[in-house]
Amino acid sequence: MVASSGDHTVRAFDAELQRLADLVVRTGGLVESQLAAAMQALSRRDSALAATVIAGDAKVDALEQDIQELAVRLLALRQPVAEDLRHIVAALKIAGDLERIGDYGANVAKRTMVVNQAPPVRTVAAMPRMAGLAQEIVKDVLDAYVERDVERAIAVWRRDEEIDELHTSLFRELVTYMMEDPRNITACTHLMFIAKNIERIGDHATNIAEIVYYLVQGRPLKDARPKGAVAAAGAAEPSQDVGV
Repeated sequence: MVASSGDHTVRAFDAELQRLADLVVRTGGLVESQLAAAMQALSRRDSALAATVIAGDAKVDALEQDIQELAVRLLALRQPVAEDLRHIVAALKIAGDLERIGDYGANVAKRTMVVNQAPPVRTVAAMPRMAGLAQEIVKDVLDAYVERDVERAIAVWRRDEEIDELHTSLFRELVTYMMEDPRNITACTHLMFIAKNIERIGDHATNIAEIVYYLVQGRPLKDARPKGAVAAAGAAEPSQDVGV
């Protein structure tokens, strides 16, 4: 039996949707490796590795651009509806969040290079835990997207509060170090920005979790987003890394 032109069109569209999803997954994998390298550069005071992370951010930007171009073309040519439309919109939104996570990872690397020029600050207990948790939830939310796993996405969504609480603890610890010895002020200020970058990575992972829920369920997640007490109240901390 010869396939009809309609069947061919459907198969071609399905292939394009799969290519879009594959690009999102590829971007996510790159962001994961960039984030892991940034955290490793921070913990090891490795400026060479930090420089590699900064240089690699352009690859994330390029992949996001590829996703945008394919998504816009599909919207214009295919005029998708229902689940197919959600698939495309979700890919666009997730790509944007992944690009921002990549930016924050690069910011961590930039700040690391500056911190490495100063004498080491006493071990900051919450930093490795916070960095490790951020890596975990980024990985988990990308797995939730690949598997269309709503429960896993919600688990990530709920864990964002843990990062907020660690961020609050870290902020207080760094303020204490600065008060004890003014020579720590420069390094601790950069570490505060690093901590804020990591906290924002958690926020973007939470965004992706909400998008996965919408993609699978066809409706937004309406529960109030869990936030740490200080984060919800708007603590007097830098809200965004302005670069080095």
